[in-house]
Amino acid sequence: MNSNARLMTLLIRKILTLLCIVEGNGLDSIPLHGPLLLVTNHINFLEVPLLYSLLFPRNICGIAKKETWDNWFLRILFNAWEAIPIDREKPNKTTFRLINKALENRKIVGIAPEGTRSETGVLGEGHQGVAYIALQNRIPLMIIAHYGGEEFWRNLRRFRRTKITISVSPPFMLVSETKTSKEVQHEMTEQIMTRLAAMLPEQYRGVYKNLDIISDQYVKYLT
Repeated sequence: MNSNARLMTLLIRKILTLLCIVEGNGLDSIPLHGPLLLVTNHINFLEVPLLYSLLFPRNICGIAKKETWDNWFLRILFNAWEAIPIDREKPNKTTFRLINKALENRKIVGIAPEGTRSETGVLGEGHQGVAYIALQNRIPLMIIAHYGGEEFWRNLRRFRRTKITISVSPPFMLVSETKTSKEVQHEMTEQIMTRLAAMLPEQYRGVYKNLDIISDQYVKYLT
């Protein structure tokens, strides 16, 4: 992260400190460097600047929809953060090549498998790209689950700070004794998303309410 990006990140963290109250623990367990895939739920715009600033000075970059670069301010910010653009309709080889390069450079890559904002905090279906990236690069994953950000605009109109609760999973690897077909990758994604759901209050679990499907068939914890 260059000096301009550092300055912008510290400024954003200062602003968010005034607007938000962050509770929870586990951020200290996230290493300073990768390769690591950091999986999170996607509520609204808030978690990107929040997580970037909270995880500073970690060597992190995120995957963001290509339309983000249409906004001049976000283009400057996301370029400073070295974010990786993705076409959500047709992910291409260039995107995955940039992700692989970032991981080779020991970066932490942040990804929201839902692919789009929920706005309500209720989990939507996760896409298989998260399992594909982890398997292709043979890297560990960690989950950051958060909630409360869905109340940000409502609280702002009432001049209230927004309480955001965060929790972090132990690191784990995706493993399989069989060929990692699309069906296996789908099951791995289900295991990741259901674990994310288990870290949230019940009302946020959405399509992953059934925690009984959690198993160790494809997941190996490292600690």
